[in-house]
Amino acid sequence: MRISRIAVVGGGIIGTAVARELALRCEDATVTIFEKEPYLAAHQTGHNSGVVHAGLYYEPGSLKARLCRTGVAKLVEYSAVNGIHYEECGKLVVAHTTAEVDRLEAIFERAKANGVPHVKLLDRNEMREVEPHVRGVLALHSPHTAIIDFAKLAESFAADVTAAGGRIEYNSEVARLDTMGNEVRVALALPGIDSRTTEDGGSFDLVVTCAGLQADRLAAASGLDSNPRIVPFHGDYFVIDKPDAEVVRGLIYPVPDPAFPFLGVHLTRRIDGALMLGPNAFVALGREKYERGGFDLGDIGSTLGFKGFWKFASQNVRAAAREARTALSPKAFIEEAQKYVPDIDPATVKPGPRGVRAQAMNPDGSLVDDFVITTRGRLTQVRNAPSPGATSSMAIAEYVADKALGALR
Repeated sequence: MRISRIAVVGGGIIGTAVARELALRCEDATVTIFEKEPYLAAHQTGHNSGVVHAGLYYEPGSLKARLCRTGVAKLVEYSAVNGIHYEECGKLVVAHTTAEVDRLEAIFERAKANGVPHVKLLDRNEMREVEPHVRGVLALHSPHTAIIDFAKLAESFAADVTAAGGRIEYNSEVARLDTMGNEVRVALALPGIDSRTTEDGGSFDLVVTCAGLQADRLAAASGLDSNPRIVPFHGDYFVIDKPDAEVVRGLIYPVPDPAFPFLGVHLTRRIDGALMLGPNAFVALGREKYERGGFDLGDIGSTLGFKGFWKFASQNVRAAAREARTALSPKAFIEEAQKYVPDIDPATVKPGPRGVRAQAMNPDGSLVDDFVITTRGRLTQVRNAPSPGATSSMAIAEYVADKALGALR
């Protein structure tokens, strides 16, 4: 089947990676990226911590685990060829209690099963050779965990698309997709007008949506299942600038607690040399509200009107209390980081950026942990791409292209 018109909805790291992959595979086709903002990587990608994950935590054999390891290898090669700063700063996952030690040893076994290279367990003296200011009783060291600027990476992917003859339509919000027998029609929202009023965005032989925070709404508007639903959680960071950031050399993470759905405060070196503390995780008052105090009544109503959210909330009262403490108190936030690095000087810490996470949730309140990618005819949708989504972007792009093109054979 000849394909000459391809559209990708969303100009984040997943959307640009998918568009690039399709442009390289379908040389006779024109690939169009529809991005509702005036620039790329405006949402999750542009508010990302920049960590290239090695694949420590994920269930062996899961789509996450497989695509993470493949994605890392591809990012290393692509960054080297295209001159994008990629730094293997390494990561310590640090245990403080007996229970955490048991969980850390289980993570170590999982990391080995996933093929993560050169991971080791370090005692308290060995870990301080890696991070002189860290405190703990046992640490898992992943020397090849890295950092990168994912927004710059998305821009590079998009440049590859345009170099291949594709185009990027900015300020173009896709309101609906109408799947016909031999094409998919794109309906664009008219700016400043009720979202139900649309204009023609063209017809395409193949469409892939990578809509992130709006994935469920675009699916529902296109006549598809609205589940899993997106419930937004914001994450606040604090920042320590150079030279005070030298108190941490790489990345220091807590041991995940299965009783809590989110990881907790950790310490992350940024590609510009600054140190980020965070994030916490608390239900957001807007899917795309990054300023503190910002809210969107429609988004609030969407969250509160979803029965799955209330089931989730009732099952995670302790987690909510823990996250509320750090969300409401900068002092508590910094103290969480000081558990791992007591030498952090609160006077050097200042408020940093906020990100919003597109958390996919089932109607029973359970969180969707793995990637969710669905195909119906000429329309393929990336419904959920949680961490390590950015790390896995090039591998996800290959997987999506295989599914999307395979459905047309």
